Amino acid sequence: MKIGVYIRLLGRPDGPPLAPSWASVREQALAAEAAGFDLVVLEDALMYPGDDGNLGVWESVSMVAAVAAATSTIGVGHAVMNSPYRPPALTAKIAATLDEIAGGRYTFGLGLGNTPDDYPLFGIDADPRYSRFAEAIEIIHGLLREGRTDFHGTHYRAPGAELILHGPRPGALPIVIAAGKPRALRLVARYADEWNWWVAERGSTAGLRDLVAELERACEEVGRDPSTLRRSIDVFSVAVPGVPSIPDDSTELQISGSEEAVADALLAYGELGFAEVRVNLRAGDRPRPEALGWMAEVVRLVHDG
Repeated sequence: MKIGVYIRLLGRPDGPPLAPSWASVREQALAAEAAGFDLVVLEDALMYPGDDGNLGVWESVSMVAAVAAATSTIGVGHAVMNSPYRPPALTAKIAATLDEIAGGRYTFGLGLGNTPDDYPLFGIDADPRYSRFAEAIEIIHGLLREGRTDFHGTHYRAPGAELILHGPRPGALPIVIAAGKPRALRLVARYADEWNWWVAERGSTAGLRDLVAELERACEEVGRDPSTLRRSIDVFSVAVPGVPSIPDDSTELQISGSEEAVADALLAYGELGFAEVRVNLRAGDRPRPEALGWMAEVVRLVHDG
């Protein structure tokens, strides 16, 4: 199994949480690379409104490009790009360009959008979410697979767009779609090379099994062998030693303990067919590069299976 890690881009100038500087993002990416992680993923949001003040987020495309240029072996990607933010033809061009910068190490994740509070504040039309995404993924898939599209839809138009500069993997840049509802899973089955989802609650295995079963039904409906669709799961969260335990009555998921215990908990997702797990790491007061270094043994154990 492969293992990735989140680098968060959110915060405030004076905290809490303290907004990460580019230097700290770069340091985390290099620490993850040194620890043997397969992938670093960055969130794609514009702002998180809150009652106690808004949280800012650095623009993710710029940060992913910078991380790709600063590293040499580790994969780098979005988890996932927020589809309503950008016109789909532009999104395809961004993905190809990021893969060029990364030398074929870019993971192109895309989702229908799950940050409802920021769309109206930034003047972005996001609804109806499903039908917009259905049009967007048809345009993106056409450009990344065929290099061109001629699309006229209700929400988007791309009348004669061409992707002339393809990057290092022309026609083969994998498309990862995050989706959790039946209609969206059918788009995954039709267009994606990989399905991505996330868990944040204790005891979520039963729900995941149901979702996997729905995904496999979707594949069968479009005539696809489910085994040809790679699966990845984002786990919120993993805590390094020294981070306080969550209350017993909380439903929040927090994996902790020894390196062996953490690795075993992550490897359990392999029983549902997930080939990759991406962790949101809780470091507490420890410097994040140090926490990523602690994870090196977990990474080795996950790789060994």
